[in-house]
Order: sequence, then C-alpha cells, then structure tokens
Amino acid sequence: MNFDTPEDITAYLAELDTFIDEVITPMENRDDNIRFFDHRREDARTNWENDGLPTEDWETLLEESRLAADKAGHYRYSLPKEYGGQDGTNLGMAIIREHFARKGLGLHNDLQNEHSIVGNNVGILLMIAYGTEAQKAEWLEPMLAGTRRFAFGITEPEHGSDATHMETTAVRDGDHWLINGEKTWNTGIHTAPYDMILARTSGKAGDAAGITAFLVPMQAEGLKIEEMLWTFNMPTDHGRVSLKNVRVDDSAILAGEGRGLQVVQHFFNENRIRQAASSLGAAQFCIDQSIEYAKERRPFGKPLAVNQGIQFPLVDLQTRAEMLRALIRQTAWKMDTYGAFSVSDKVSMCNYTANRLCCDAADQAMQVHGGLGYSRHKYFEHIYRHHRRYRITEGADEIQMRRIAGYMFGFMTQQKPKGVA
Repeated sequence: MNFDTPEDITAYLAELDTFIDEVITPMENRDDNIRFFDHRREDARTNWENDGLPTEDWETLLEESRLAADKAGHYRYSLPKEYGGQDGTNLGMAIIREHFARKGLGLHNDLQNEHSIVGNNVGILLMIAYGTEAQKAEWLEPMLAGTRRFAFGITEPEHGSDATHMETTAVRDGDHWLINGEKTWNTGIHTAPYDMILARTSGKAGDAAGITAFLVPMQAEGLKIEEMLWTFNMPTDHGRVSLKNVRVDDSAILAGEGRGLQVVQHFFNENRIRQAASSLGAAQFCIDQSIEYAKERRPFGKPLAVNQGIQFPLVDLQTRAEMLRALIRQTAWKMDTYGAFSVSDKVSMCNYTANRLCCDAADQAMQVHGGLGYSRHKYFEHIYRHHRRYRITEGADEIQMRRIAGYMFGFMTQQKPKGVA
C-alpha cells in the first residue's frame, strides 16, 4: 500500500473545502445560525420544554445543508453511481471524515447527530443490499430524496450490547406477524417514519440465526415512544419504544426471515472505520488547537510551549494519532481490496483506540487551555461529551477488545480475502 493520500481524494478534499467555504459557511453564519456552534450551541439546539428534542430550526438548517450538498453531488459520495453516488471507497470515506472532523465543529459535519455533507447513508446501502425489488421500488427514491428513512430498533433495555438475547418477539398470526417487546436508544426516532425492529422469530436466546428485521411504520397501532433519553450531550434524539401486538405483514421484512442480525452486522465495519476516522480527526483538532495556544499563551513571561509539562502529553497524543492514522488507512484500504469483513479485528482496534484517543485529546486540550478550555467558548467540552458516547454506543471498548481477542485466540474466524482459496 502507498501511504500517500491518493491524488483523486486529495483533489476531492480541495473541492469539498471550496464547497464549504462558498456554500456551507455562509449558511452557517446567516441569521445568527452560528448560535448552533458557538457557546450557545447546546441551548440553541435543544427544546428543553419538549422532552429535550432537537429544536425545529436546528433540524431545518441541517436539512438545508444536506439538500445543498446533495445538489452539488457530495452527499451521496459513498453510494453506487447508479444511485447518484461516486462509488466512494472506504479509504476515501475515512480520509474525508478525518478531514472534516479536524476542522472542528461546523455545519459541514456535526457528529452529534451523524450529520455530514458527505453522508454515511447506511439505510440506503442496506436497502440496496437487502431490499426486495418491490421494496426498492417503494423505498429507494424517497430515501434518496430524504423524505423516507428508518431508525434502528436493535438495543433492548435489559440486554444492551448482546443482540442475540432478544426479548422482542414476532409470531405469525395468519398472514401477518404480531410483534411484542421493547427497544431503547432508537436514534432519530422522533422524526423517522419507520423503525427497523429486530425481533426473534425462531430459535432460542443466544442464537445468531432466527432474528428478523421488520420495517415498522411509526404510526402502527401498538407502537409507542415511551420516552426520550436525555444524554451527556443534548439535545436528545434517542428514544425508548414499546411494541404491543404490532401487526405487520411479510412485506415489512428486510433481507428475509431469520436474517436480521446479518443486516445490522453487514455495515458495522464500514460504519466503525468511518467513525474511528472521525474520532481521529476530532482528536487531531484538539492537539492542533493546544499546540497553537501553547505557543501564544505567555504566563510568567514565557510561552507555555517551552514547558515539558505541556510538550510531553501533546507529544504522546500526536504519536498515538500518527500510528492510528496509519492503521485506519491501511485497514480501510484492505477493506476495499479484500472485503469489508476480512479485517474485522483491525476495525475493532481502530475503533476503540480512536475513541479513547479523542477523549484523552479533548481532556488534555481543556487542561492546556485552562479555564477557557473548560468553558463552552471552546469546542473541547463538546467534543469530549460527544465522543465519550462512542466508547459505549459504537461497540463498547470491552466488546471491541473481546472481539479482537476472539480473533487472536482462535475463537472467531474472519472472512477470507477476496480471491484467496
């Protein structure tokens, strides 16, 4: 592998930067929209009187920027060309996501709600990969237009990271299914017209097979949002839902009966390498800002930068960032070359390491900047509070380490690289 950034991606980064400067930044500064990114950001984004949900004007601004990015041809980068995309690679997405996060907070890329002008588009990719022809005909056009999407009803209150011990069940009732159970941490459920509910349809607790994915309308009788879960970084778009005798037919099944777990696992690696790259970019932002501040700040008549107590922690963070960058790009390249599940252990290494690095870098940046770093006038507290989430939600540190150990000690096997017998 050549570790230089490919020329086409370098050129595309420049194109994206121009689009941000000419279109997105003016949008961000118009009509005091900067309130969503300066020291007022959490308050401006949050409707405290309505379950802590995102404010309508905040989500309207995000949608405006998404539409502008889509019109310019950037939003669908990762999608196949036949769907208006650019056949974007995992390496390309990793480099772009790191580049965006390294810029700091902004309308171009706000990870708190997975917003980016270069979209992840997981739901669309799942529909392309697993939808029936009838489902694709019904779903893809409105999904591409942004008028239809689904949330992910995977996690359950009593089981967390263990998706195989699932208490939500679906049983046949004539030509329909009856779904009963409860899901939590349904991100985006407050506006999603559908929820992809994973329910056990056969087998026993602990079995990977026998779990089915159902696309359930949020208006279905018996489906209810019980509460929105307030978090370390507000606003919240994470809901807990209950299902009581919710009735759907076979047309709601995505990927076939009993194959639901495969659906959610299919893009885990692609999601996690991109998320790791974002955490790396955010960590690098914190390091960069700390270096510049240390060179400018002159307590006791000399720059902070001359003190080893300032230098050495940042040296350690920068070294970790450089090593992680090499691993992320090598892993993303191997995913493109040999298949997304040929390097599952490396994806987990990237993921938990990047999330720890980001939290450490944000914490150190706060320390270097002193009282200003602790304030909301700098982005570090926001970065810390948001990326601390990923040490739990994007596969907890312990789950990722357990996964790596499974490959190391032979308890798990990886997909063979393409072309290897």
